[in-house]
Amino acid sequence: MTRKNLIWADKKDLKKNLKDKIYIVTGANSGVGLETTRQLIKQGGHVIMACRRPEAAKEVATGFKGLKGTYDIMRMDLADLQSVRDFVAKFEKKYDRLDGLVCNAGLVVMGNEIQRTKDGLETTIGVSYFGHFLLTELLLDMLKKSAPSRMLIVSSVVHAGNPKNRPKVHLEDLNYKKRQWKNFAAYGEAKVATILYAMELAKRLEGTGITTASVHPGWARSNFGSGGGAFMKLIMAVARPFTSGMSDSNWESAQTSLHVMLADDVPEHSGEYYSQSSVLYRDKECKNGGWPMRSPNPNARDMKTAKKLVKMSRKIVGLDKK
Repeated sequence: MTRKNLIWADKKDLKKNLKDKIYIVTGANSGVGLETTRQLIKQGGHVIMACRRPEAAKEVATGFKGLKGTYDIMRMDLADLQSVRDFVAKFEKKYDRLDGLVCNAGLVVMGNEIQRTKDGLETTIGVSYFGHFLLTELLLDMLKKSAPSRMLIVSSVVHAGNPKNRPKVHLEDLNYKKRQWKNFAAYGEAKVATILYAMELAKRLEGTGITTASVHPGWARSNFGSGGGAFMKLIMAVARPFTSGMSDSNWESAQTSLHVMLADDVPEHSGEYYSQSSVLYRDKECKNGGWPMRSPNPNARDMKTAKKLVKMSRKIVGLDKK
């Protein structure tokens, strides 16, 4: 069942010829990433499926048979910064252009215990933000060379919080070395970080021909949250019939990302936030979404914080000396 206020990508954009265009999509083997990948290939594009589990990507890629475009599968684990570096090195040896970077992958850690990546980062922000931050920064020269080009990073309605409790990035303790950790609070903070990054990057890249954006794809009926193990999978399976009228299919949730990658007017709004409609917004004026839409969270619109975050991030991921 499709929600009546769902925002759809323009049919003309979904028919554009993407021959000779090259895209990278993280988390391309399932959910919204898979549907985004499928559509880009359908239109003749070449998509590098950047996945932690290449075997899973190979399995779903059999469904691309007969489509106009092509694909490549390359391993990358966003929870391992060296894996990100290795991916970029291999990509640059094999390809000489990049038209679009879709930073789609993400997770929320289930349970009450903090988890950390191989590099010691809190896992939620480590995967959703820091891994994508390093990936994007390492690919900037290729994106500039291929301009006009585009980059998007997935955020979430959760970043908005509510009028009494707006998530923010805690620059003094990004990796929860001192603070008490709570899974959805960490998720909200990570998604604020993605919005700030897209905003800062757009400002920094003015005049280069690279367009950036952050995206809330909607409440997708994907395998998101499956990292919680068998119990979480059971809960999601039981809840799905009751939420189907409020959530979206993966194809419906891919509409915002596809719009950002393909629509002609997007470069006029570089750095902005694009949101599918969502009943999960606590601010009534945001429920219908917007392409683009002003975030109701002032903490996600603070350029001063964005610049500080990026400066710190460069040191954390090893791009600058600490």
